[in-house]
Order: sequence, then C-alpha cells, then structure tokens
Amino acid sequence: MRRSVGFQRLGAPVCRLSPLTDFPMTASASVYDRLKTLGIELPPVATPAAAYVPFVQTGNLVFLSGHIAKRDGKVWVGQLGLNMETAAGREAARAVAIDLLGTLHAAVGDLNRIERIVKVMSLVNSTASYTEQHLVTNGCSELIGEVFGERGQHARSAFGVAQIPLGACVEIELIAQVAAA
Repeated sequence: MRRSVGFQRLGAPVCRLSPLTDFPMTASASVYDRLKTLGIELPPVATPAAAYVPFVQTGNLVFLSGHIAKRDGKVWVGQLGLNMETAAGREAARAVAIDLLGTLHAAVGDLNRIERIVKVMSLVNSTASYTEQHLVTNGCSELIGEVFGERGQHARSAFGVAQIPLGACVEIELIAQVAAA
C-alpha cells in the first residue's frame, strides 16, 4: 500500500494520493513484474516525426520528449469536449504512459534504476469550455503509480490546448531521476 503524500499551503486544500491497486509495492517487487501483472508489454521507441530526439539524459535526469496518444498503431485523434469523452481521454493518456515507459526503458536500460518519476506534463486537445484535463491526465499518472509505487509519485501539470500535432487527443512528456550506473 502506498502511503499518502500531502501538500498544503496556507488556505489551500490538501492533495492526497491514495493506493491505486492491490499489487504489492514491496521494495523487492520488480517494475517488470508489475508490468507483467498488469498485462503490459513495453513498445519499442517510436521514431521521432520531426527534428528532435525521443529522450535526453543530463546528469541523473532523463527528459522524455512529448509522446502523442496512439491506438492500434495510429494517432488517436480527437478533441475533448467536442467528439471525445473524459473516459476515452483517460484511456488515451494511459496508452501514452505505456509508450513513455517503453522510451524510458530504452533510455536507461533497466526501469528498476528509476529512483523517481519527477514530473509529468500533459497537453489535452480540448475545447475552450472543457475543464477536465486533470482527469484525463490521471490515466497516465495512475499507471505510473501502479508501476513504480512510491517512486512514481510525481509533480504534474495538465493543460488544455487548442490543437496537438496530427490532431492527437493527448500529448505527454515526462522527467525521471535515474540511479547512477
């Protein structure tokens, strides 16, 4: 069971993370065992569609470029609040998380070396009146928590944007801290 983590500033509500699954989050549980239990097979790193690299490591931080949502190998097109519901957006964000984990594995060689998922930044293709970007992004955050346990508790930003490349419904980037080799 993950412990709750709280943050409070004067006059602000407390934000708490609660356990996401019944999977044992022991120190000896391998990230790969958790992935197997969840039925997740890591995909290979996608070839960048423009002038960038999929990840960069500097010191003990690994920065993953934004990954767009894909379904059945194709761009998951949609706009939240127009032709897509929050539940579908959440599924798309979870799919992005799986792709991010594949890239992170390629970047560090062993996901068990991840000391902390530092930050997730999510862009949600949404209408001006749509306000549930944070709920969409939970699809990514919750999977990361299931896979990494306490090491997966991260800072996060979720933004609504007018458009994402190729019409994708969600794009997410990630920063992770990795142990020295």
